Amino acid sequence: MVPEALARILPWRGSGERQPPNPERPAERPRLPKDLARKVRRIEIATKRLVDHGVAGEYHSVFKGRGVEFAEVRPYQPGDDIRSIDWNVTARMGEPFVKKYVEERDLTVFLTVDVSGSLSFGSRAIVKRDLAAEVAALLSFAAVRNGDRVGAALISDGMDLFLPPRSRRTHVLRLTREILVHPAAGRTDLETGLSRVLATLKRPSVLFVLSDFLEASCPRALKAAAARHDLVVIEIVDPRDAELPAVAPVVLRDAETGEVAVVHGERLAAEHAEHWRRGRADLRRSLRKLGVDHLVLRTDRPYLGPVVAFFEARRRRLYR
Repeated sequence: MVPEALARILPWRGSGERQPPNPERPAERPRLPKDLARKVRRIEIATKRLVDHGVAGEYHSVFKGRGVEFAEVRPYQPGDDIRSIDWNVTARMGEPFVKKYVEERDLTVFLTVDVSGSLSFGSRAIVKRDLAAEVAALLSFAAVRNGDRVGAALISDGMDLFLPPRSRRTHVLRLTREILVHPAAGRTDLETGLSRVLATLKRPSVLFVLSDFLEASCPRALKAAAARHDLVVIEIVDPRDAELPAVAPVVLRDAETGEVAVVHGERLAAEHAEHWRRGRADLRRSLRKLGVDHLVLRTDRPYLGPVVAFFEARRRRLYR
């Protein structure tokens, strides 16, 4: 096991690292700087383009409403499924009639996004929180395009922000903006954060949980979520999550507490990598036991391919 002092220290970063969150920063939403406004607009354009070019259809095929509801009875037409014949009406009218059903959409998509300090880390072109924002925007625009409502909660060591489900473009933009700029508060505690979301989320939903899961995999909260909701876990991974530079000494700083430690990279690199691998294995094992879908996205690779492949695999499983 990695020593307790090291277990919470995130991987080494280069000179371009982001600063740890300031605990004295006010909780209210800050005025959006022009660069962040441009980033939100860029995410909107990019993700809506992906939705328009096929993601919406993939989404519709694997995230349906709660079922079908009766709409009307109409005369039988050649080609109609004989199993849909309403025999009571047919007997009364003296000619065949069939029941017509429509899909009961009324679907709520809810995104629970980890915004703790560790998500502000990225050793490649994009930090983990920005990747989470883009994926959340992609799923949200696909849902809104499909007529579904989208809500979100931001969590760290509790539920930092709750956005009730809406079906509007402006709501998706606010959701994206909040993921990007909402200040992290406290240490990561997914068990508490997700549990508070579940206590607030009364309606069964398609529930996405986006996190890097560097801490414990919150088995109790995931089990409770899977029992009531269609749960999908999206794990955000950076290559440096599993690595310590194999040199000595190495100065590391915890992104959530600001604590600094000097460690011997050559001695602890293998131990840290093994600790990380065990954590991933525990998470996968827990999700398999619950029958929960698990999608892994990386900051060093495009995310569209894995998202589409996930949709395709889910569709094959649902309709086989």
